[in-house]
Amino acid sequence: MIQLRYFASLRETVGIDAETLPPELAGTVEQIRARLHARGGDWADALDPSKRVLAAVNQQMARMDTPVEDGDELAFFPPVTGG
Repeated sequence: MIQLRYFASLRETVGIDAETLPPELAGTVEQIRARLHARGGDWADALDPSKRVLAAVNQQMARMDTPVEDGDELAFFPPVTGG
């Protein structure tokens, strides 16, 4: 299973903080994001490809072409600003 986690405004938009995906849905971060976006509704809004969304695989910052495999944790979160 792939453990998905959503943080900050993404969590608020989709209404959950975590879920699991079956291993056959493994792929790159971008492929998984596209599958989630295809759910439509709030998912399409939160994970719109035109929006900047950051990702981490196993708690390490990841690029959109980073592979996600069975047993991995994939987290999505908005960019963080600070001052």
